[in-house]
Amino acid sequence: MRFQKGQSGNPAGRPRGARNKSTMLLQNLLDGEAEAITRKVIALAKSGDMAAIRLCMDRLVPPRRSAAIACDLPPLADQDDAISALSALIAAVGAGDVTPAEAASIAKVIDQYRWGHASKIYQQIEAAKADA
Repeated sequence: MRFQKGQSGNPAGRPRGARNKSTMLLQNLLDGEAEAITRKVIALAKSGDMAAIRLCMDRLVPPRRSAAIACDLPPLADQDDAISALSALIAAVGAGDVTPAEAASIAKVIDQYRWGHASKIYQQIEAAKADA
């Protein structure tokens, strides 16, 4: 017998956020030794162990998330402005002001605006047809 759509086959299953028993056991073992392990890793890093240095640096300096991108774009009020913004973005890539990857992420935002604006116009047309 198949499950009904949207219904779990095991409704009394593991609750969200429940942790694996082995994970909890390992965490309990490490809790008492965390300070000693940390001191040992730091000592290894000071002696030049590259793996220990990498481990320390990963904790001290987390990976950088994407930063804000500075790019002059025209204000967006309609679909034509979105096309102008994309043109300005292409020019910024050509000038070396933004990277192609940065431009791609900005272009996605502009494209979402353009499609959202088109959807709004479509809804207005459909509402006008319904009123007529």
